[in-house]
Amino acid sequence: MNIRRVIINFIFIVASFVLQTTVFRALDFGGVAPNLLMIFTASFGFIKGDKAGLLSGFFCGLLIDIFFGSFLGLYALIYMYLGFLIGKLHDIFYSQNVAIPICFITIGDFVYGFICYVILFLFRNRFNISFYMMKVIIPEVVYTALVAIFYYPIILYVNNKIDDREQRSAKKFV
Repeated sequence: MNIRRVIINFIFIVASFVLQTTVFRALDFGGVAPNLLMIFTASFGFIKGDKAGLLSGFFCGLLIDIFFGSFLGLYALIYMYLGFLIGKLHDIFYSQNVAIPICFITIGDFVYGFICYVILFLFRNRFNISFYMMKVIIPEVVYTALVAIFYYPIILYVNNKIDDREQRSAKKFV
């Protein structure tokens, strides 16, 4: 693993967290903001594979746990599993096509919202899933998908540039 990739991905994670919790909270629609950390986790897992998705998901979820979570590790575990599962699709699908990763980001955000509902509300005897689905999960999924249309190509471009630079660097030693 290249130190440059680690630093750039750390910057992506921190920038996504800051944008998600500040700028997009100000630009929310009906109290719902896009999940930029899910976009990054799913994108990075889809571009680089399951281990990369697992690691990025862990650190993205850990940021949410530290600042907003009731339990340390809950969101890290959810993001980690979703990053890992979406990363498993890395070998099957072509990452340059924007439509397929957007679909997986959307599905990942829906699963994330549903898991959060089950863990945080259903276990507390709050059974109104239709309300939560219509007021939180579906609007967040749509907003996240719209933002992902613009954010995924940026993540893909930066990762392709890092890959090109790593390949050129490796050719110097051959």
